[in-house]
Amino acid sequence: MQSGSSATTDNVSRISTGNAGLDDILGGGVDANRMYLYEGRPGTGKTTLALEFLLEGARKGERVLYISLSETESELHLVANRHGWDLAGVDIFELVPPETTLDPGREITVLHPAEVELAETTKLILDRIAETSPTRVVIDSLSELRLLAQNSLRYRRQVLALKHFFASRQCTVIMLDDMSSQENDLQLHSICHGVVLLEQLAIDYGSERRRLRVVKMRGIGFRGGFHDMKIVQGGLQIYPRLVAAEHHATFVGEFTPSGNAELDRLLGGGLERGTNALLIGAAGVGKSSLALTYAISAAQRGEMAAIFAFDEGRGTIEARARTLGIPLQPAIDSGHILFQQIDPAEMSPGEFAAIVRQRVDRDHARVVVIDSLNGYLNAMPDGRFLILQMHELLSYLAQQGVLTILVLAQHGLVGPIETPLDISYLSDAVLMLRYFEHGGVVRRALSVVKKRSGDHEHTIREFGLSHQGLSLGPPLREFSGIFSGTPSYIGSAEPLLQGDSRASD
Repeated sequence: MQSGSSATTDNVSRISTGNAGLDDILGGGVDANRMYLYEGRPGTGKTTLALEFLLEGARKGERVLYISLSETESELHLVANRHGWDLAGVDIFELVPPETTLDPGREITVLHPAEVELAETTKLILDRIAETSPTRVVIDSLSELRLLAQNSLRYRRQVLALKHFFASRQCTVIMLDDMSSQENDLQLHSICHGVVLLEQLAIDYGSERRRLRVVKMRGIGFRGGFHDMKIVQGGLQIYPRLVAAEHHATFVGEFTPSGNAELDRLLGGGLERGTNALLIGAAGVGKSSLALTYAISAAQRGEMAAIFAFDEGRGTIEARARTLGIPLQPAIDSGHILFQQIDPAEMSPGEFAAIVRQRVDRDHARVVVIDSLNGYLNAMPDGRFLILQMHELLSYLAQQGVLTILVLAQHGLVGPIETPLDISYLSDAVLMLRYFEHGGVVRRALSVVKKRSGDHEHTIREFGLSHQGLSLGPPLREFSGIFSGTPSYIGSAEPLLQGDSRASD
């Protein structure tokens, strides 16, 4: 958390912004009887966030006022109707004419910001506030006042006059600015008690991304940085940036069985709670099937497991489970496995982290499978921050005592294989899965190449996935160069795994 000042004034109460996500970022809301600025380009969600602020006051029986200089009352009601809101408790003061005329000879009887002096417009606003005595006010938008002021000095003086007027009244003010000015009005930042910036980003593919940042907030500690958000029916859904240090839970770091004794033995007893394991290998080698066994084993113990599928649909995964004899469908039907398909083109990383938190905090998931990190990487408009976001998510899951299984597909099938993302240093355990060829048959090998929390076997074993599930063979001591992509057999005719060893990733 960071703050724009050393401490919050003790005699100033905090009030809700009307948005749970923003309240979380601000540690409980904003100081009452202060002036705040919401700024952002058109379409970023300023009006929606401002209406939430007023509706929160109306729900508490307060007098609230929306002063509209840019939108008509009918447009505001349309926005509210789309969200399922009732603005009956909101007083709307419209300074935009319901009808306009292009006839220059016709007498103008309805005030319009572009056709009256700044002082007269300001007087109308102040008179309405003095008449209704609201406790919450929204002024939409400052760009109209800026146009009337014609120069920055006059504009600043007028905003200061508004601030001094509100200082003498028990009123919390939200001012909206669409940032249409060519100049960067940092002078507004110095006048306001707090500034919230809303942005909309267009990425190369997929829907637009919206995010929010608290620029300043005097005397209030807040969570800095950008926070993903989206506009949904019912308001603005804000996903506060995950900070792992804020979440701690007590748990016992015991082994989490995989359901296969040989695999647990290979792992030196198994994977511990509060750790994460990275399954890395080529496409189709069996990473997803191996991850699925951990989720099924948790469900059979009566625990909750969550599977987040970026790359495959539920039907494909269920078909594979049936082929392997894995009872996935009964576990989903009983609610012990929570399956969720993730579309990286439509979901931001912040929303994904919020869903994972919900599965852990509300649904008490003890095993989380993310399949795969390649899809998570595609969800990032800027991949530079993927490692940082994944670090916070994995740290949070570890502090909650959750076993996390990560799947990462490498580029290529045989021979030298490249990894699109190096996240192995964040992983507590790394399991390498590779193809190798022997006797004209494509086979699969498995080895534990890293495990922080204890000793493990350093051998390479063949493994197979059949209708009987996962099976592990003896160590491949007679082979050399399996993981380099050019294996050679140097032993006798020692038999390998027999039968159907077909695997599907």
